[in-house]
Amino acid sequence: MNAETAALLFDVVERLQKNIVARDRPAIVALEGERRLVLIDYDYLRDPRSATSFETRAAVRAREIQATRWVFAVPLVWVTAPDVVYSRAVSNLPLREGEQETITWMSFDESEGVDYGRVPYARRPGGEPVFDDPEMFAVGVRPAPTMPGHMLLQELFQNS
Repeated sequence: MNAETAALLFDVVERLQKNIVARDRPAIVALEGERRLVLIDYDYLRDPRSATSFETRAAVRAREIQATRWVFAVPLVWVTAPDVVYSRAVSNLPLREGEQETITWMSFDESEGVDYGRVPYARRPGGEPVFDDPEMFAVGVRPAPTMPGHMLLQELFQNS
């Protein structure tokens, strides 16, 4: 990941962390092209239709500003099983055994391609989140169509 994309990632992660501390759970995408544009959607985790709608709108805006890089991030709960990671929307309910709250992210840079990663976090007894550093996956990842940012990627490159 180059320095510009890393800076964009840290900006998005910081924005999302502030929202999580405030008990909000939006999806955030930062697009860079002719200018920087940050889009936030508070309904993203509500249902698949809301998620698809936001990513489709983000793709339209990315084309408008001729985006050359972007970072998409959303808070999720991960459940890791052998050879697969499942995710679900975050909620105010306690985590079940084997679950981990995480900011799940996807980045794209036209010169370097796509990267995936996460920012795991835990909560203190009072509910305050404590965030780890962003991690980038070093192994091959096959994202499901429901992976945050996947629809945005598909929308931008459907005619390529």
